[in-house]
Amino acid sequence: MIAQLRAERGLSQAQLAETLARVSGNPAVTRNEISRWEQGKRRPRRYWLQWIALAFGMSLADLDDLVKLASPVSDEDEAEALELRARVAASDVGAITLLRLEGAVDDLATAYPTTAPDLLLPRVKRHLSYIGKLLDARMTLDEHRRLLTTGAWLSLLAATCSFDLDQRKASAARLKTAASLAEHGEHPELSGWCLETEAWQAVTDGDYRKAVKLSQAAQAVAPQGSSAFIQATAQEGRAQARLGHSRETLKVVSRVEQLVSPLKVPDRPEHHYRYDPSKSSAYIATTLSWLGDPEAEPLLRQLLRELESPSYGVPRLRRAASARLDLSLALLAAGKPDEATGETLEAINSGRLVPSNFWRAKEVIKAVDAGGVPEARDLRDAYEALQSSA
Repeated sequence: MIAQLRAERGLSQAQLAETLARVSGNPAVTRNEISRWEQGKRRPRRYWLQWIALAFGMSLADLDDLVKLASPVSDEDEAEALELRARVAASDVGAITLLRLEGAVDDLATAYPTTAPDLLLPRVKRHLSYIGKLLDARMTLDEHRRLLTTGAWLSLLAATCSFDLDQRKASAARLKTAASLAEHGEHPELSGWCLETEAWQAVTDGDYRKAVKLSQAAQAVAPQGSSAFIQATAQEGRAQARLGHSRETLKVVSRVEQLVSPLKVPDRPEHHYRYDPSKSSAYIATTLSWLGDPEAEPLLRQLLRELESPSYGVPRLRRAASARLDLSLALLAAGKPDEATGETLEAINSGRLVPSNFWRAKEVIKAVDAGGVPEARDLRDAYEALQSSA
């Protein structure tokens, strides 16, 4: 795995050794030691894993996930896989298998905000392959419906990860699969999430009128007050803001606030498909920044403090990187292009931006270029390096 990561970044073993010495302040690791790591003759100590992750521009958690994906399955994983294969061979789908798959959906959806999409997608695909094998097995009508619903959730999450990675054709195919399975499984909230996801993709592509229509269609399908309904309403507000429709945008913001006010924090607030009421402050801040409202700047500064400080729970660094781009737009609207440049540069260098968010950095770069900001060249160079690495 270290050899693969090193090759992807165009580093020799000697260069990686130099980088590790620089970031750690410890010259103990040599090229020969790295060679032994890569050949499996020796495993790096935990102390060095944190510096290896930093040298590759990753978090230690992401590096751990990569190692798990590249390693043979654990005894526990193997036992579970064998049990599943046995159930398939017996042409029988039982309650335990369905509960495990449904639990896996919740685990993967909770991991989405903090896990790089190229690490999460293979895990989602493995579970989808399990479901594909189970579909021909013997089961009751209710079990069949639950299996279809689980497959729809996983297909939707796979579509989202694929879109984050700019794999447009794969994302579109998986989104169609998710919508079809949701329809066959008679799950209106899931159908709403499929339309809302398509609306977000339309926003990313700059087709804001299409995004408004898809968001409204999602609201028509999803149960009133459900997480999908609230998220689709919020998505409509973002699209209206991009169209410059101030009156319509503020109406939608008010509707979202009314929908969120009675909600309690879910047991897994990071779950991608369960609306956490604390997200509403981030939504309002983003929407106002896209609208060019001066109120956005103080809201986003407070939001960043909450996202990055352990005092508010586990730091949410991917959301923080996106929030910095929104803050940059607010700063540009306030006539502070120098500060906007610094915030965008920090977001780019964070290593947390996914390809589906690159367009947001690009529009800041275009604005600071036009404004003749001296640091614009550094920002453009960092963005081009980010694109190349992606």
